[in-house]
Amino acid sequence: MRNHANKEQVKTESVFFQLAFRPLFFAGGLFSCVALVVWGLVLHGKLLFSPYGGVLFWHSHEMLFGFVCAVIVGFLLTAVQNWTGVRSIHGKKLLLLTSLWLLARIAMVLPFVPKWCVFVIDMSFLPLAGYWLAQPIILKGQMRNLFFVPILLMLSATNLLMHLGVVLGVFELYQHGYMSAILLITLLMSVLGGRVIPFFTANATQTKKVVGKAWLEIAALGSTWGMFFLYFCGLIYYIADEVVGVLFVICALLHCLRAARWHFFKTLSIPLLWSLHLAYWFIPLGILLMGAAYLFELLSISTAFHALTVGAMGNMILSMMSRVSLGHTGRKLIVKHAIIFAFGAVLVAALLRVFGVLIDAELTLYFISLSVITWCIAYGLFSLVYFPVLTQPRVDEQSK
Repeated sequence: MRNHANKEQVKTESVFFQLAFRPLFFAGGLFSCVALVVWGLVLHGKLLFSPYGGVLFWHSHEMLFGFVCAVIVGFLLTAVQNWTGVRSIHGKKLLLLTSLWLLARIAMVLPFVPKWCVFVIDMSFLPLAGYWLAQPIILKGQMRNLFFVPILLMLSATNLLMHLGVVLGVFELYQHGYMSAILLITLLMSVLGGRVIPFFTANATQTKKVVGKAWLEIAALGSTWGMFFLYFCGLIYYIADEVVGVLFVICALLHCLRAARWHFFKTLSIPLLWSLHLAYWFIPLGILLMGAAYLFELLSISTAFHALTVGAMGNMILSMMSRVSLGHTGRKLIVKHAIIFAFGAVLVAALLRVFGVLIDAELTLYFISLSVITWCIAYGLFSLVYFPVLTQPRVDEQSK
């Protein structure tokens, strides 16, 4: 009996590390719930917590570089196998990468770990992932997809800025890295959204794929690139707020024109599609709110950024994880009712976090708490429902 159990355990472990989406989707989704529960307890004064960099740094850093980057890497290292036909990392290499990610999360909260050690461990994850992503792309000469490698390296650069802010004790440097990372991830979502949303919509609705207009694609993505570089290079601090606000508004309008062409209303009966469309619409919303923050000072930059983080990232990640996990395990692209509920819950979390604060600033903590709860419901359901999907063989291999 013991030998049989050991064989089953080895089999489960080998399946779990067959492709990057399996461990990194599960770990990232579950970690986001843990991180937000801790954040909520700290905000209510129920938990004394002194992580690396302080609580505010930990919250912003870990939701970006703990949660979001784990899912991005999991997605890219899975997709590259489809793009190139070359086997992506698996087994020991994937175990090493996942362990490195987990070790960084643990090191962040252990007070006795030296800062330089936390720095080295956390900074190793993205460059290593970028190296393993680049190998099959370069081997097959797919320069179009090589774009994602410098994205990971630039993400690593924004992570470096955040860490330097801690090591040097310069809050502005940490904030600069944080805001640059959000805009870079927004750019990545814009690129991926433009690739997959029209394609998925056409396939599922049996309609003709919407082909992007060249001028609109260049303008929308180019303006998003521009806003990122203004932040990343520090030029944003030398431009009048009114000019920055107008640039953000123009960028938002271009994304609205882009998304409006993708036939959202034809997807209302398909949860895996309407959730993706709604996620994308949070991109122009967040950028527009940023413009409003610079032009009118009616809301904080933090509120605007949360439209991009909780709204766009939270919704798009949940939708894409649900789709990729089904597709790459040989299952039909039909989600269970619990996941449809999860899509609704993360949407509510975003609306509460952004618009609740705008409705009544005095109830900010109340709305943040509700947002944390609904987020944890959404990603908790994903972790529960998809655990067997991510840890078991493909359905077309189970009968072998």
